Amino acid sequence: MVKIESLSLLTKHAIERYETEIFEAGGYKWKLVLYPNGNKSKNIKDHVSVYLALADSSSLGPGWEVSAVFRLYLLDQNKDSYLILQGKERRFHTIKREWGFDKFIPTATFFNASNGYLMEDTCMFGADVFVSKERRNGRGECLSMIKDATSSKHVWKIENFSKLDNESYDSNAFFAGDRKWKIRLYPSGTKQGTGTHLSIYLILADSETVSDGTKIFTEFTVRIYDQLQGRHIAGKVTKWFSGSSLENGWVKYVSMVYFTQPSSGLLLKDVCLVEADVCVHGITSAL
Repeated sequence: MVKIESLSLLTKHAIERYETEIFEAGGYKWKLVLYPNGNKSKNIKDHVSVYLALADSSSLGPGWEVSAVFRLYLLDQNKDSYLILQGKERRFHTIKREWGFDKFIPTATFFNASNGYLMEDTCMFGADVFVSKERRNGRGECLSMIKDATSSKHVWKIENFSKLDNESYDSNAFFAGDRKWKIRLYPSGTKQGTGTHLSIYLILADSETVSDGTKIFTEFTVRIYDQLQGRHIAGKVTKWFSGSSLENGWVKYVSMVYFTQPSSGLLLKDVCLVEADVCVHGITSAL
């Protein structure tokens, strides 16, 4: 039950939506959600809107689903009885956490004191909830595409290239799409490119933040600058990054023969410049 005193002050203070404190039913946490002047987000006018909402689903796993039968009611203070609207069995889940009545009662009826629903600026709403079944198996995912996604560029200056003797080297971390990335260079190549080509990869560096079911749809370009004539070497690709696929790139990015030619401009005074241009276009996460 929720008793509201001085209801008119909600309008005075521009409170269009009121949520009750959490109550429990069937082992789950719920709230009543009230719009005394109608749910404007649904373009509801001239009616009171009342809903039942599942308040806390953080402890439930992917694919959870709760079915409940409920009824919402409003006290008639004249007759000491209730106006009751019976809801059908409804499925509450990640996409739909709230069910109820857009047009619970006309505001003209509700605000007319002679009807007993609002007397001395006081009213009382309530809910009965019966959880009929639940399902927590399965899984779900949500793909969120990013409108007007912007790219981030990072230039990595590698000095004394001829003295690099480790199998691979990583650039400093940089951010793109709220994720941390690195460029990884294999100076003598790796896999099929060993001994003949430079191998270059883009690495998702904050793997600890990539939970199960998370995938990151990324478009990226890696360039090695031609420091003489501006004829840069570039590779562009679109890939999904995830916890099981943290790196993408090229085993045979550029041949060592061409890279080390003075006329190529890629290695000048034993320095090369590698740029990554990264844009995150979408993220898939578990529901």
